[in-house]
Amino acid sequence: MSATLIGYARVSSAAQSLEIQTVALTAAGCTKLFTEKKSGTSTAGRSALEEALEYAREGDTLTVTRIDRLARSIADLQTIIRRLKQKGIALRCTEQPVDTSTAAGKAFLDMLGVFAEFETNLRKERQMEGIAAAKAKGVYKGRKASVDREEVMRRLGVGEGKSSIAATLGITRMTVHRIAKGALTAAKK
Repeated sequence: MSATLIGYARVSSAAQSLEIQTVALTAAGCTKLFTEKKSGTSTAGRSALEEALEYAREGDTLTVTRIDRLARSIADLQTIIRRLKQKGIALRCTEQPVDTSTAAGKAFLDMLGVFAEFETNLRKERQMEGIAAAKAKGVYKGRKASVDREEVMRRLGVGEGKSSIAATLGITRMTVHRIAKGALTAAKK
């Protein structure tokens, strides 16, 4: 059985294109590609990454264009690297000199992971600063409520049960409970 070059491409949003990455991975010799449009801040919910990791066999090489396509936190990157190592799978980047079989390559990989995580943290800080500035101007109101709290309270007020309210409004019973508890707490103040 011959080794397979497996490509993994990721962009953060549905509006972004995977084309540049898939062309680069195909040009690098990848015969199997896994792609997805998901945030890289966590590995949770990234089904194509999980499929790629499950598909890969000993001797295969997982290829990405850049490390930040694989992970944006050093913890996630180390977890992925550990899984690859346990299965005997190499990691390669088309745009960065990453080779997990050498000490220098591993060190470079860790540095790239640190910078990817740093970039993510800077982006979060800028976002929070922007939200704070918008709130100060009265422009930012937050996400629109997805649950009609007044309707929940009205139904509770006429004696409808929490399970019935949840089923009617398409929410969980716990959501009904939290709204009722929040109203009770607010009334006590």
